[in-house]
Amino acid sequence: MALLSNLADLDGRRVVVEVPATSANLGAGYDTLAVALEIVDRIEVEAIARPGLGIELSVDGEGAGELPADRSNGFVVALERGIAEARGIEPEGMSWRIAMTNRIPLSRGLGSSAAAVVGGLLAGAALGGLALATDRALVLATELEGHPDNAAAALLGGFTIAAHGEVPMAIRFDAPRDLRAVLFIPDLRLSTRAMRAALPESVPLADAVANLQRVALGVAGLAAGRTDLLRHLTIDRLHEPYRAAVYPQLPQLVAAARGAGALGACLSGAGSTVIAFVDSLRLITRLEAAFRAASADLDLPGRVELVAPRNEGARILPEA
Repeated sequence: MALLSNLADLDGRRVVVEVPATSANLGAGYDTLAVALEIVDRIEVEAIARPGLGIELSVDGEGAGELPADRSNGFVVALERGIAEARGIEPEGMSWRIAMTNRIPLSRGLGSSAAAVVGGLLAGAALGGLALATDRALVLATELEGHPDNAAAALLGGFTIAAHGEVPMAIRFDAPRDLRAVLFIPDLRLSTRAMRAALPESVPLADAVANLQRVALGVAGLAAGRTDLLRHLTIDRLHEPYRAAVYPQLPQLVAAARGAGALGACLSGAGSTVIAFVDSLRLITRLEAAFRAASADLDLPGRVELVAPRNEGARILPEA
């Protein structure tokens, strides 16, 4: 346990991290665009520099009784990667006491996996005495997650545009002040792997061009406060039509939101959540009713939530 002795100063050290939910793609911006939402997971971690105790995990809320209390847990994987980044050594033999208060639904397209990874990285680095730079955190999160879109929004808050080249990069801008999101969150869970498997290896050139145009128009519009351009951005031709084969209720849910006056509506991430945007209080009740009516018609149980975009990303909370 020589390595463990090098981390003995961590014993009893504690941090608390909070991480927002995210909605990726936003229609045409497949694997590129995302927005952070005011649904937050709060995770408290205590380091125990004694071997054999393993992982002591308590979960309140989403994932209670489901998340593994071992080193396969995505948060723990990222936590130990963050420690290694801070200290330059793997935390072999370390034990962890982790208390999660989770509000981000699992397997619903709201970035629960990315939140776990981002939260773990920041918490691990902080325990090791390092304030992890955002650009480095994005690199590490992308290594663990495979894609930078949700991770970028979880780290940076607001609307984000991410690119995954040799080094992942992202830029952000604040969400317009009056913008809100009405979410229909089905009880149905969808795996990201299954939803990616539904996509073709190639798409028609006309569809690719249409999406490029909509992304350019939508991003420029949002950055300028033109929320009306969400109706263009949220119309997709690259992934939603194919994913509807796995999730046949999707077109009717999106159509119901658009018919009720949403600025735009689309699948959130890989689903199953559908996100609709509004900037007028009078439309919120209509959208909620439209989602509930479509849910009943489709025999698809779920809940409706009104949330604001979150312009603040993940953060280490100050000690009480």
